[in-house]
This record gives sequence, structure tokens and C-alpha cells, in this order.
Amino acid sequence: MDYSQPKIAKVSLQLQEVFGELSSPQLAWGQVSLTFELLSPARRPIQTTADLAHFWRNSYFEVIKDMKGRYPRHRWPDKPLDEKPGRSIKPRPIT
Repeated sequence: MDYSQPKIAKVSLQLQEVFGELSSPQLAWGQVSLTFELLSPARRPIQTTADLAHFWRNSYFEVIKDMKGRYPRHRWPDKPLDEKPGRSIKPRPIT
């Protein structure tokens, strides 16, 4: 958590760790939205948002266009809300 800015609670995590999360959690009895700094698999910031629902409907599809090419071994599903959060790397096929 980052508490450097008053009245803004921010957490930084990889994008795949919020798959399935429909909206930003509310803190302080619904007065503050948790802000997410969404990171690439290289742990670099991709986007910051306090409105996950809007991100999934709009920005996500623009973000994955670039991310799929840079990080092809990672999960970039077309339906991120149906995915389980967690590990980003696709399992290697058994040969």
C-alpha cells in the first residue's frame, strides 16, 4: 500500500492478479476507492485506476494489444472477468 498521498489508498500489483475483480473495493465506509497501479509482468506501471469496472470495459483491450506482443507467455484473456486471479505465466506444454 502507498499512503504518500492523503485520501488516496493505492496498491501496486500485476494486472493478472486482479482478473475477476468486478470493481474497485471501497474503503473508509465507502468514502474512498482503492486505487490500483496495474503492472506489467516486468513490474512496470501500465495504468493507474480507481475504477476497475471502467478499466475492464474500455482500457483493458487497448492495454493487451501492446502487452500480448511484449509478453506472449503471459495470460491476456479476452474475458478477464471470467478468469481466476493469480499467476501470470501460462503453463508450458508437456512434451
